[in-house]
Amino acid sequence: MLLIGGVDKKAPAKATKRPNIVLIVTDDQGWGDLSFNGNSNLEPPNLDQLAKTGAYFENFYVQPVCSPTRAELLCGRQFQRLGVYATSAGGERLNLDETTLAELFKKAGYQTAAYGKWHNGMQPPYHPNSRGFDDFYGFASGHWGNYFEPLIEHNGKLVRGNGFLPDDLTDKGLDFITRNKDKPFLLYLPYNTPHSPMQVPDKYWNKFEARELTKKHKDTTLEDITFTKAALAMVENVDHNVGRILNKLRELELEENTIVVYLSDNGPNGWRWNDGMRGRKGSTDEGGVRSPLFISWKNTIPAFKKISQVVSTIDILPTLAALADIEVKTQKPLDGINIESLIFEDNPSMESRFIYNHWNGKTSVRSAEFRLDHENRLYHIPSDRGQTKDVAKNYPEVYTSLLSARKNWLQDIPEPSTDSRPFTIGHPEFKTTQLPARDGLADGAIDRSNKYPNCSFFTNWKSIEDTITWDIEVLSDGDYEVIMYYSCAEKNVGSTLFLEFGTGKLSKTITAFHDPPLQGMENDRIPRIESYIKDFKPVSMGVIKLKKGKGQLKLGATEITGEEVIDFRLLLFNKLN
Repeated sequence: MLLIGGVDKKAPAKATKRPNIVLIVTDDQGWGDLSFNGNSNLEPPNLDQLAKTGAYFENFYVQPVCSPTRAELLCGRQFQRLGVYATSAGGERLNLDETTLAELFKKAGYQTAAYGKWHNGMQPPYHPNSRGFDDFYGFASGHWGNYFEPLIEHNGKLVRGNGFLPDDLTDKGLDFITRNKDKPFLLYLPYNTPHSPMQVPDKYWNKFEARELTKKHKDTTLEDITFTKAALAMVENVDHNVGRILNKLRELELEENTIVVYLSDNGPNGWRWNDGMRGRKGSTDEGGVRSPLFISWKNTIPAFKKISQVVSTIDILPTLAALADIEVKTQKPLDGINIESLIFEDNPSMESRFIYNHWNGKTSVRSAEFRLDHENRLYHIPSDRGQTKDVAKNYPEVYTSLLSARKNWLQDIPEPSTDSRPFTIGHPEFKTTQLPARDGLADGAIDRSNKYPNCSFFTNWKSIEDTITWDIEVLSDGDYEVIMYYSCAEKNVGSTLFLEFGTGKLSKTITAFHDPPLQGMENDRIPRIESYIKDFKPVSMGVIKLKKGKGQLKLGATEITGEEVIDFRLLLFNKLN
């Protein structure tokens, strides 16, 4: 028996019907981007209500950037163990011998879906459809270049989105809930906002455009007010969509059998109010890694239950599995722990442990009361959340303990210095594989459209000496139709390209011009740092015979008739047999 609010109650794990799971993750939303946490700049009533109807965690920590947090959430293990070391170009992929949350729940009889930003591998078997999710709609890259009717994918097939992307993702979630209302389901909603580009419908932007913000970053010289307003408008859109999900659960009478989890993947993507905490996205300080965490389960989890113990993203998988009475059988041991007792017990005991935050060679360690930062300064967090006073001399034993713990942890799970994993093509269970510019390497004078590879394209292709290559592994023999997405000015029509791998080779002459303008700036509320996009044209290069094995795939040109060859975005491989 568990004691909840002074009344004996059976542990929910003993329930005869397994609960549904709705797991919502926002992208680049800071701990302070909520009125529940004290930010009077915005009004997200649905998120406030979600926080009050269940447990909310005062000291919940994620990693400083997107893909590491998502990997830990999916696997319950530290991200360095998982093969994740970067946010693009293959470094975001989960190793294939890892077991995901979706795989565990699917094996237990759950219907599973992921709608949104995946960011843990694009090509099968790294793709979400091969990591336990029956249905996937969204994008697998780290960020996307357009949020209004973008070109995204549905189970590997490229499709055109409908309206504003977070609204569209929510539509898919509502349909999934409705279709599976009589079955246990796991719905993963990793929204793409408030990550840049800062695009949001007028309905939300108009509310903030002329508003005077009352809460600002502690150093106002760092804050871009327009960026902050756009981010807060995007959070209010997220709130609207969370409300739609909660209303659907209520409408279908699923509230009492559905666990709703809400968190963000890292700190805020700009300098804005975050309750005085030091650091933002990318930082291992409190401001970069402290996230909201709400877990609601009507009439099972106590309402308005504040939990002050230090917990981490790695704890989500074992906790949800325990709540659903699912046995955790994984190939590798978990780093996370089941925190069910914190949710249900009045005075839970919890063994002392450390939470590690790491990125870009910087590591900090959080204990129950202290944080050791990457520069070996010690802070007492309950009295100094802003990390302003180094107290290492006041607590020498604590200081020595945290230094030793970090040293041992870094020795236990060192980051990979190289990545020998090729990009995969031709998984036997999947017809289509994407190979984007993001994952390619350009030789010579070919440029990326932006230094951030995600959603970029290759341009400035002016020499037949220059090529684009990918290290790939073909997983099954076969004939593959290759679709290339390109743009080309009319004066450059006539160039001939080749694609080769092993003994297979294709040749294609560009006979139609397609010269669309760059897009994105028309919807941006503030100039972006990522690449703008184009409406690239698909053209069949023909059918290539690929043999199983590893090697280099090369895209080049044998003839250039104008000033440039093409701008290149993507190859699609469709297996024909």
